[in-house]
Amino acid sequence: MPCSLKVRIERWPIAGRFIIARGAKTEAVVVVAEVSDGGATGHGECVPYGRYGETVESVVEAIESLRGPLAQGLDHTGLQDLMPAGAARNALDCALWDFAAKRAGRPVHALAGLAAPRPLTTAFTISLGTADEMATTAGLAAAAGRSMLKIKLGAAGDQARLAAVRRAAPAAELIVDANEGWRPTDLEENFSACVAAGVTLIEQPLPAGDDALLARVKHPVRICADESVHDRASLPGLVGRYDAVNIKLDKAGGLTEALALAAEAERLGFALMVGSMVATSLAMAPATLVAQRAAVVDLDGPLLLAADRPHGLRYEGSLVHPPTPELWG
Repeated sequence: MPCSLKVRIERWPIAGRFIIARGAKTEAVVVVAEVSDGGATGHGECVPYGRYGETVESVVEAIESLRGPLAQGLDHTGLQDLMPAGAARNALDCALWDFAAKRAGRPVHALAGLAAPRPLTTAFTISLGTADEMATTAGLAAAAGRSMLKIKLGAAGDQARLAAVRRAAPAAELIVDANEGWRPTDLEENFSACVAAGVTLIEQPLPAGDDALLARVKHPVRICADESVHDRASLPGLVGRYDAVNIKLDKAGGLTEALALAAEAERLGFALMVGSMVATSLAMAPATLVAQRAAVVDLDGPLLLAADRPHGLRYEGSLVHPPTPELWG
């Protein structure tokens, strides 16, 4: 169905600061794609990923370049051949799924042949800081009913941070995200600290280009690829190195590829994690469909913002509920 296109940049303040091994930020800058036929309108949101050379400007330009094909009836299946994986394709792909659902009067899960989504337990992220700062945040999160905490690490002193968080949240499930911040020289020591703290999953301990070492060392805790996995083409090189893969729609390039990536990853024996960038509920909503089959879910982006958009996802403690049609899908 031919449709028109609108693209806009939005800035959403973060509650405090969000700090990982690569740096800090105080706002989430997102790009929203809107497709419409004058009756039905679909929306999709993405976060340009500087780690892969994306900028807000380059993503907007890439989305705008599809204005002609959209006017000629481009849908989400044809989109895969016209754009590479990445944030721009994610925004358009999710907008086209939402558009199709609005036109058909049927939810996206039904159009995709999926079961109706259910509420899921999501991790809550503890930003990188001093051991005391992270312990304080972890204690407050645990008191608020967050049963799974994702600990951002990747800097000197990680062992002390982990121990402090565990003391502050003794009953919480802990997962760790090193954001490529560890090195072969400290890998064994950090693995041991994770075992001592009862960590159940470690994301991307080594830089993506240096992760061949993971095939030669024991994994006392499950290791999950993040920066090392994008779309299906990246999976074969991860066999033997990782136990799980983190699927993010901004990396995969949308819901269409994310669903295919999940199926192929499972075929190859990987456990699934579904994550996201820091963004609003509009970015989380499509990911909740992929997350239905995941062992670990990390869709807490809106909880890290000072405010979410109208009709945002409903969070109850560690539970995140599926989106309403007013938001997406």
